[in-house]
Amino acid sequence: MFNSRQPPRLQSVLIASGIILSLAMGVRHGFGFWLQPMSQHHEWTRETFSLAMAMQNLLWGVFGPFAGMAADRFGAARVVFGGALLYMAGLLWMAVVGDGQWFALGSGVLMGAAMACTAFGALSGIVGRTAPVAQRSWAFGLLGAAGSFGQFAMVPVEQMLIDGAGWQSALYWLAALVVVTMMPLSLLLREPPPAAGSQSHQQSIVEAVREAFGHRPFQLLVAGYFVCGFQVVFIGVHLPAYLKDQGIVDPQVAVIALALIGLFNIFGSFYAGKLGGRLPKPSLLSGIYFARALIIAAFVLLPLSPLSVYVFAASMGLIWLSTVPLTNGVIAGIFGVRYLSMLSGFVFFSHQVGSFLGVWLGGYLYTVEGSYQTVWMITIALGVGAGLLNLPVSEAPIERGKQAAA
Repeated sequence: MFNSRQPPRLQSVLIASGIILSLAMGVRHGFGFWLQPMSQHHEWTRETFSLAMAMQNLLWGVFGPFAGMAADRFGAARVVFGGALLYMAGLLWMAVVGDGQWFALGSGVLMGAAMACTAFGALSGIVGRTAPVAQRSWAFGLLGAAGSFGQFAMVPVEQMLIDGAGWQSALYWLAALVVVTMMPLSLLLREPPPAAGSQSHQQSIVEAVREAFGHRPFQLLVAGYFVCGFQVVFIGVHLPAYLKDQGIVDPQVAVIALALIGLFNIFGSFYAGKLGGRLPKPSLLSGIYFARALIIAAFVLLPLSPLSVYVFAASMGLIWLSTVPLTNGVIAGIFGVRYLSMLSGFVFFSHQVGSFLGVWLGGYLYTVEGSYQTVWMITIALGVGAGLLNLPVSEAPIERGKQAAA
């Protein structure tokens, strides 16, 4: 994937940010495996654990714009370094706190802030500023593929840790792995020097925010990204429990399914980024959301078997995080990269509001109805809606006086 045409700085940034994102997303992606053992140990309902996961996702979104502002202002290295410490603290909190309310609040704050500092929002800015314009969409796709590789690689590791050491010790091991890996790698995230002529238009943070939220395409991206969060986090957290409820009691089926999502999204994210450099990104986004609605409908309505689970996981995996490089590419194309981390953080906040509702509503409606059927129907309808929202999005650069966004 790398060759002599890529600047050495870009290669080092992509390698470091890719490993950091792979670990951050990979650990988080497996949290669904803790739902049942922790709920049984603490005598919680599924809603209690689901609320904690929902809080993590919501606060990840809340902290995202601020982590992005800090990354744009002070550099991604400092933000990721602090995020590694927060990630460790969040995992330790999950391991030791038994009160449901404190578990949800503490893990929500710590893990939410940690993910904001170590995932796409904080890292997209430095990747966008380091990559040449012609390679920007490709670089975003490669970053997304790295996050997907983490999901593929870490899911079986987490299940093995739970089986071999117990759910609590597994969290201790993951806390140690995160901090000793992320902190040294953060030192490789060196910001590129300002581009020539970049000071010709000085725009404040307030001006950038006002400009973005007054721009119709940005508003539509924000609305569409809500659906992405609702779908992927509901599936990621509740799929293992759903399969057991439907009579597929072998835990390896869920492990393989979540790993397949990560494996296939390695290719899906990478090629979404490549296609985004050649085809209209909004059209690709619409196609992804329509495809999700169709795949989920087939999964829920057709007879369930381990094979159908694997087909569903592989199909969803191809379009799981492929929205990320395309969405970041549209933002960078419209507004430039000066405030890319911050603006991506605002869009991602909408994603995480959707994540909060998806994971919490799954647990709540299961508690009330004893079934996930209603939530599945909601995910299908939202997919169709998001596909329609992205159709009119324009990625044309916004003009600022004599200077177009670069």
